Amino acid sequence: MFENIRADLRAHGGDWGAQGFWVLLVYRFGRWRYGVRPALLRKLLSLVYKVLFKLVQILTGIELPCEAEIGRNFVIDHFGGIVISGYARFGDDCRIRNGVVVGLKNVSEPIAPVFGNNVDIGAGAKVLGNIRIGNNVVIGSNAVVLVDVPDNCLAVGVPAVVKARKSAEAMPCS
Repeated sequence: MFENIRADLRAHGGDWGAQGFWVLLVYRFGRWRYGVRPALLRKLLSLVYKVLFKLVQILTGIELPCEAEIGRNFVIDHFGGIVISGYARFGDDCRIRNGVVVGLKNVSEPIAPVFGNNVDIGAGAKVLGNIRIGNNVVIGSNAVVLVDVPDNCLAVGVPAVVKARKSAEAMPCS
């Protein structure tokens, strides 16, 4: 837990005041408490987690439940209006901005997107449903992504259209 917290602080530029860091601090605590024994202590820590989760949700406008799986160096650039489903999974080095929603497309199908490594999600984007987002992907601001996005691509528009990235470091869209 503490190694992840140190990495989260570095990813947020060492800024203890960054709301994204607060959210990740509570998230890491929530994940850590699952392994605590005995059960009575874990239940007490679960109560503490639920209070902290609600407090940070009210203060920052960010909902990141500990059931979601996130990798290392996850960065929440701006606070406010961010909702991430507990079913979502993120790889390493992902970045999200304000107004992002990652969740279910239909309540009857409780499956959220799975993200690869090095994914950059622009402000206001909505990524919904049982889809896979590849590695080195950029999701444009206000995009509504309802389809798979292969590695090294860009998803823009409503609904999102997948395009090859025009970057020297990016590989062709596969």
